[in-house]
Order: sequence, then structure tokens, then C-alpha cells
Amino acid sequence: MSTTTPLKLRQSPRAIAVMLTCLAVYTALDLWSKDWAMQNLSRERVGEKPALCIPSEHGYTPFQRLPLPPRPFIEGVLNLHYAENCGAAFSMLRTAPPMVRGLVFGVANFVALIALFVMFFRVAGGPAFAAAVPLIASGAIGNISDRVRHGFVVDFFQVDPKLFSYPVFNVADIAIAIGVGLLVIDNLRRPTTAQQPQSATPAKV
Repeated sequence: MSTTTPLKLRQSPRAIAVMLTCLAVYTALDLWSKDWAMQNLSRERVGEKPALCIPSEHGYTPFQRLPLPPRPFIEGVLNLHYAENCGAAFSMLRTAPPMVRGLVFGVANFVALIALFVMFFRVAGGPAFAAAVPLIASGAIGNISDRVRHGFVVDFFQVDPKLFSYPVFNVADIAIAIGVGLLVIDNLRRPTTAQQPQSATPAKV
């Protein structure tokens, strides 16, 4: 009589330990890089600072710190250039108070993180999915931390304007982009219902 393999519903302790270790390392790298950028790619304003994340009448949002001249990171490709991202998506919540923006983005990120961790602990995907979880989670945690600490997200990687125009980004954005790519790979590798093997039927004796 043949038997079926029981469905695995929980991650192993080793997989959880690896995920949490990666999450801690990625988050620490992101937070350190942002602090480094603030100290080395910008300087404090002299006098009173402008209102936090409030656009001027010309639609420009003044930074809380003043950017220093860009530095080449990869000559002709990537520069180090300080920027502050208040997090307005497609101009939504652009004029809302920072606390409201932080609450909305914080709740959205929190819900997404909970869903991601639940899927991980239930072994919802393969190795690519497992690798994606700490990348995406660290990026979300790093950007949430910036919003709580500063009221904005620190960005500092700039594609050389001579190549093309692209928003300034940070380590968290890179981690999230790689994580999303791994999720796509995991989804493509996952067999469809039609391709999944049928459960074995016990043989008659």
C-alpha cells in the first residue's frame, strides 16, 4: 500500500534562524548606509528649518538638510547624492500632515509584512521565496524606521543624469527590488494545478 507525504505546514528552526539573521544584517546595512549618507552627503541648515515635507507654492519640497555636491560612485553610471523622500505616491497625501502620511504608509507596510511572514512560516513558496522574505522585510523596516526617526526617507543613489533620469534610491529600495524579482522567479517556477502530481490512490489488496 502506497502512502502520501504529509503536507509541511511550518518552517524548520534552521530556516527561521537563517531568515532572521539575514533580516538583521540587511536592516543594519540599510540603516547604517542612510546614517552615513546624512553625515557625509549633506549638512545641517543654518537657522530655522523649513516645514517638514510641506511643498512650497512652486510645488518644491525643501529638504531638512542641505545636499553636498554629488560624488561619483561608479564613474559615469552611479553617483552618491543626498535626497529626502517624503513618500507621496503619485501625489497622493502630498499635502497631508507628516503624521498622517506616516500612519498610512506604516499600516500598509505592517499589513504587508505580516502577510509575508505568515506565508514564510507556512512554507508557501520555494527557495527563491524564502530568500525574498528578509530582503523585502528589511527594506520595508528600514524605510519605516526613517519615517519614524526623520519624517522622511533618506535616499542617496543617483543614476548619472547623463544616462537617463531616474529617482534617487537607497539600499532598502535595492533590497525590495531584488526581493520582488525573486518572488516573480518563485511564482514562475511553481507548478500550476494542472502540472501538480495527483495524490496517490491506495492500491487495492
